[in-house]
Amino acid sequence: MSATATDFGTGVLSRAAALVHTLLTVEALFLVAAAPGVAGLFLLGPDPANLPLAALCLLPLGPAATAALYALHHRSRDLTDLHPARAYGRGWRLNAVPALRLWTPLLAWLTVIAFTLTHFTATGLPRWWAALLALIGVGSLLWGAHALLLTSLFTFRARDTARLAAYFTLRHGKVTLAFGSLLVLAAGLTALLTEALPALLAAPLLLSLLHAGRPVTAETQEEFTA
Repeated sequence: MSATATDFGTGVLSRAAALVHTLLTVEALFLVAAAPGVAGLFLLGPDPANLPLAALCLLPLGPAATAALYALHHRSRDLTDLHPARAYGRGWRLNAVPALRLWTPLLAWLTVIAFTLTHFTATGLPRWWAALLALIGVGSLLWGAHALLLTSLFTFRARDTARLAAYFTLRHGKVTLAFGSLLVLAAGLTALLTEALPALLAAPLLLSLLHAGRPVTAETQEEFTA
């Protein structure tokens, strides 16, 4: 009888149930935290002139995503000890401001690139400049994925997080490629189905990012934290 009580909450089915419960809770909280911006996005038309407003609407997604990563990282595998909502709230309180310090300039930079590309014929620049700008935009997104992971799990100054994100983007090519695959998946879901789908699948996508970034997390703990 005691063995059964001890094993309860640690078996395969219990761990699967704990994961599903955590994912659903984190997804719901992510949507609540990001709701103001997501609602604004759906009200905007597909006019390139709305790009600055779209960037403003995307601001809440940074803190919402870092809180989700924090909660998923600290999730319990024990069905009898689940507190994902508490972990999400703690992650949001700890990471909202640090996330915005990196997320805001990243969005501003990506907005400049997107606005330039949508008005590229008016610039008079050669076409290879468009390809270069697109490449810079992709690189910025990959850097942002590394920065998002580091901000969620560690406490560094914004400039140190930015430098580490750039370092890991180049050092861990497989991780960066995995992050790129997730970005392509999110973009594909948006283009082929609906803009809302990546938001509705944010929790599993962020869990995949967390698992893909384990080499970065491990090296940061070993080399850059006391």
